[in-house]
Amino acid sequence: MDHIVTVQDAVTAFADYMEPTKAELDAIEQEMPVILAGVDLVDAQIIALDHTPNEIDSRRIRRARNRVLAARRELANRTAAASLPGGAA
Repeated sequence: MDHIVTVQDAVTAFADYMEPTKAELDAIEQEMPVILAGVDLVDAQIIALDHTPNEIDSRRIRRARNRVLAARRELANRTAAASLPGGAA
């Protein structure tokens, strides 16, 4: 009979590298408004799937899309301004 054993050293060898770095956490935090707006859009779309879409559902989805676009625009403007030397836009 063959025994199944875990390879603990191979699994935990990279344990220090499995946590996100501070730079990765900062990037996620900067993108959080876009992520949350995307979640709101998906929620609005799911609500519309439960029944025949009506005018309120259409408005909810349209507003959620606008929030996603606005959040993406703000993120793009923020990153573009950060990459320009001297803070000039």
